[in-house]
Amino acid sequence: EPQDLRSVGAIAGLAFALVFTWRLLRTPRGPPRRQPKRQASTTGSSSVSSHANVNDASSQVGDPSEDSRTQNVVDEFFQPVKPTLAQIVRQRLSEGRKVTCRLLDVILEESSPEELQKQATVKLSVLEVLLEITKFCDLYLMERVLDDQSEKNVLVALDDAGVFTSGGLVKDKVLFCSTETGRTSFVRQLEPDWHIDSNPEVVSQLSRFIKYLLHISSVKLERPASNVLTAGSLEQYFGVV
Repeated sequence: EPQDLRSVGAIAGLAFALVFTWRLLRTPRGPPRRQPKRQASTTGSSSVSSHANVNDASSQVGDPSEDSRTQNVVDEFFQPVKPTLAQIVRQRLSEGRKVTCRLLDVILEESSPEELQKQATVKLSVLEVLLEITKFCDLYLMERVLDDQSEKNVLVALDDAGVFTSGGLVKDKVLFCSTETGRTSFVRQLEPDWHIDSNPEVVSQLSRFIKYLLHISSVKLERPASNVLTAGSLEQYFGVV
């Protein structure tokens, strides 16, 4: 009789192993389902069943390295996408379509009309932002000059920088005047959504008439109007530097 019991246990264990192997091969990509615990009337079959259940449970434990790789893929997928400069320009300008902008201290390295009589130099750091604005907005550039040579120097500098070829700006939209009051009049006549200037007096005067103003200066106005923003440079306002 003991020999019969051992035979029955061996047959039961072999049958269980065959079923387990068949199910494992049938689902190779995922962990095998846990087998229900067999009820056996013999000591031998109970021992085999318990041993199989332990092995089955251990197979359920995930591979730490696999979990880490999966988490990395998830993190990479949900990583926020950095906005493009075009998207930043649209957002920062609040979808405004017409912009007027002073040249000195903003687009040009020079800071006085006297310097323009000798030369005009476009800031390399502002060029990318300037070209992006010309693609999206109706842009007008303006400045006070002392003579015709100053106008020529400015137009040549803008042309050499590729503003007229790479962007949407044309020479007719570069305006010149002989006084600061003249620049203020230009802006009011054009009625832009935004005006960009480095002169605090001009900014203050226009704050009553223009929707948004960007004051380019390292020093903020003491009591700026609610529609006046301040930035150290045009490229800084758009996060380029």
